[in-house]
Amino acid sequence: MEPNRQCLLGCSTKELEQIALELGEPAYRGRQIARWIYRKQVRTLDAMSDLPAAFRAHLAANYRLGLPDVVHREVASDGTIKYLLRLEDGLTVESVYLPYPDRVSACLSTQVGCPAGCRFCATAQGGLARNLTAGEIVGQYLAMQAESTRRISHVVYMGMGEPLWNYEATVKSLRLLGNEVGLSMRNLTVSTVGVVPGILALARENMPITLALSLHAPDDALRARLIPTARKWKLDEILAACAEYARITKRNLTFEYLLIGGVNDSPEQARALAALLERWKLPGNVNLIPFNYVETPEGFRRPTKEAIARFRETLAAAGRVTTQRMTRGDAINAACGQLRRRMAQTAEATVPILSLLPPSVRS
Repeated sequence: MEPNRQCLLGCSTKELEQIALELGEPAYRGRQIARWIYRKQVRTLDAMSDLPAAFRAHLAANYRLGLPDVVHREVASDGTIKYLLRLEDGLTVESVYLPYPDRVSACLSTQVGCPAGCRFCATAQGGLARNLTAGEIVGQYLAMQAESTRRISHVVYMGMGEPLWNYEATVKSLRLLGNEVGLSMRNLTVSTVGVVPGILALARENMPITLALSLHAPDDALRARLIPTARKWKLDEILAACAEYARITKRNLTFEYLLIGGVNDSPEQARALAALLERWKLPGNVNLIPFNYVETPEGFRRPTKEAIARFRETLAAAGRVTTQRMTRGDAINAACGQLRRRMAQTAEATVPILSLLPPSVRS
């Protein structure tokens, strides 16, 4: 990293216009820079061919692009690509390219590591090093789009990290993907383990994105076992915040439910889950995610096909719309954190969780 040169990636068009003006150029030069970065995914300032050579040299003396480098990629037979990307300070994050017949999605990380401590997640086993900047979040999308012949139209914030513990960078990156890259906000999904002040703040941002709650249990006791940080907010507090989010945004939520064999996959737990969501009158579907094997101290295992079917049928009988996530990339360590851990890149430090929220959002 070159601290004396500011990073252009992560700047909006308005901010880039101001940079152009400060360097003695007309504002439209900033719009040109934005187009080269976000629409054409160039990796060097020299590639911005419609900028005068003298301006490019002046720009290079004061600014850098700040794009991540692809240090490793693994391709599955279904076309899924797991990327390990190196940031400017040498730390690495994972991103996933997910092609479907009708669209291409990208799964992005928001932190180097994660503080949530989920017992079923490989990322959690490495702790948290730091938050990503908005530019580093968007840079993952740009790195994958630069290698793809298809347009990446959908983005899910379901990679490493808890997006709402990195609130300001997450929100800015969402706006950059919408306003600068040109994605539909309705195709952007943010997943959270249930950061109540972050959910309430996000509801006021006036962005038609989808909020996905990582639920994983129908009661507080089991949820606290699976997600240690869930002890901070009880399910009723989290679902009350989700209800407020739905009221303000008029958007349905998605409820992510990781099915772990013998832990949370019984018909009784399915009925309890349906009753819990009904009590809060929460719209949206339950997305079932069969456990993607990660070695854990608890020895978690994938549920049987029969258990998955029974759980889904029980939810459907209770009137709850249910989907099942297609298993992608098992052979390439596609579960969050697996590739990074295997490549021996671990977080160097842990960070107090509450310090991650800005004062305007912190409770």
